[in-house]
Amino acid sequence: MTKASTNPSDGKRTAAELIVESLENEGVTHVFGIPGEENIRLVEALAASSIEYVLTRHEQGASFMAETYGRLTGKAGVCSATLGPGAINLLLGVADATTNSTPVVALSAQVGNFRNYKESHQSVDLVSMFAPVTKWSELVATPGAVPEMVRKAFKLAQTERPGAVYLAVPEDVEEAMVPDDLTPLRVNVPRADDPAQAQLERAVEILRAARNPIVLAGHGAVRSEASAALLRFAERLRIPVATTFHGKGVFPDDHKLALGAVGFMRHDYVNFGFDRADVIVAVGYELQEFDPVRVNPSGDTKIIHMHRFPAEVDAHYDVSVGITADISRSLDALADAVGEGRWTERGPERIRELLSAELARGAADDRFPLAPARIVADTRAALGRDDIVLVDTGALKMWMARLYPTYEPNTCLISNGLSTMAWTLPGAIAAKIARPEAKVLVSTGDGSFLMNSQEIETAMRLGTPMVILIWVDDAYGLISWKMDLEIGHNVDTRFGNPDFVKYAESFGASGYRLTAADELLPTLRAALAADTVSVIACPVDYSANSDLIASLGELDESLS
Repeated sequence: MTKASTNPSDGKRTAAELIVESLENEGVTHVFGIPGEENIRLVEALAASSIEYVLTRHEQGASFMAETYGRLTGKAGVCSATLGPGAINLLLGVADATTNSTPVVALSAQVGNFRNYKESHQSVDLVSMFAPVTKWSELVATPGAVPEMVRKAFKLAQTERPGAVYLAVPEDVEEAMVPDDLTPLRVNVPRADDPAQAQLERAVEILRAARNPIVLAGHGAVRSEASAALLRFAERLRIPVATTFHGKGVFPDDHKLALGAVGFMRHDYVNFGFDRADVIVAVGYELQEFDPVRVNPSGDTKIIHMHRFPAEVDAHYDVSVGITADISRSLDALADAVGEGRWTERGPERIRELLSAELARGAADDRFPLAPARIVADTRAALGRDDIVLVDTGALKMWMARLYPTYEPNTCLISNGLSTMAWTLPGAIAAKIARPEAKVLVSTGDGSFLMNSQEIETAMRLGTPMVILIWVDDAYGLISWKMDLEIGHNVDTRFGNPDFVKYAESFGASGYRLTAADELLPTLRAALAADTVSVIACPVDYSANSDLIASLGELDESLS
């Protein structure tokens, strides 16, 4: 590799152009961001490339778009910003991506090397700021480093465990000329190994001695595309399967061995399956998804950890044997070694009955404002099995994660690592770009919606149709719920809202206001069929929150 020069006579292209060539080499098709004075050459180079630059209305929105694109494709989503405040606005989505184990590469401008050693306008230490929330954060100090640093960024972002990477590009580096023989590096992809025989034998011994094993499938199983292998494993051994919120859909909720999703803040139906378990087969589970104390409170349940990387240390996740290898091959090998299952299918049927009955009661509940379970039921009825719903953080997340039946991976997207608010609307734009054949619905609270609602303009400009269903309660509903549970009342959680119909129409989008429960399903269907952005204001009655907690508290070990 030839060292780059800042002498224009030594080359015919800039480092910015080399960065774009390197992005193309990595297979990048979209970059989400906002240009600034210090990265105009990068944006210009993108405009002349095969990559589509998606102009957003806030850098935070760009970071959430990159994250959602990375989650749905498995390839690093790319976001871009200028230096200082622009870069700092990327920080939340970058942190969300890392905590949600999602590949993202974030690029920003930085002050030039000629002034970064002294106090200077818009100069802050961005590399240090991004370091705690990324797998790697670094300054591209010289044009000659571009090919190696871009290749390393994508390799780190996309290799298990995936996450975000940040590169800061000084303004003088971006505009420097580079020699013609400085080119992108060859892309290579790490491959997972087969499971180790010794670890398989230990896992077989544990499973054969088990009386009530259970599978916990997490985000890693989704990323590894292990659905088919998980289905074979569960059916062959007759072991019930629960998923995390991130794992929803990796095992179909209408399967006879499905237990539903675990992670609710109280002892839910699915938890009774773990109460009876003496072995947990954790498939792609990561501790950041939820605290393992909820499924192993005494810390004495044997755990078989199956993932691409070793387990984190936790007193309630004391691994008996770890199988660190390709997840699908590990599941198949373990099933082959154990042989046909000897366990009776106790528990799943009763748990499925309870979930189905709760959803059916919701579907028939005509109260207005609407019962949360009614909104969940009508949302499920309006969407196809392969359509995508993005569920924002708030009280609605608890209802959707618990009750929304999911049949395919990455069709019910939830942020449960950092549990960030307001990621869903910008995320839906990326979802439609990544999966244009799918209908896309945003399920968000009124608190989250207004935090990034400016991206409606982006969606309208790009022509990415979606439905935004706002659960309206004029409050931060989840915090109100937690306050009611813990201190008996809530404080400083209520606010006012605009006219959501007029607000939507001001962007050129369609707006709907519900006045009765039976209006929701036909409105959803009409909005999903429309080739535009539609906003539906749906009043919700969260008094059902306390009813749910009370009903769960009355359940005993017989689930009655």
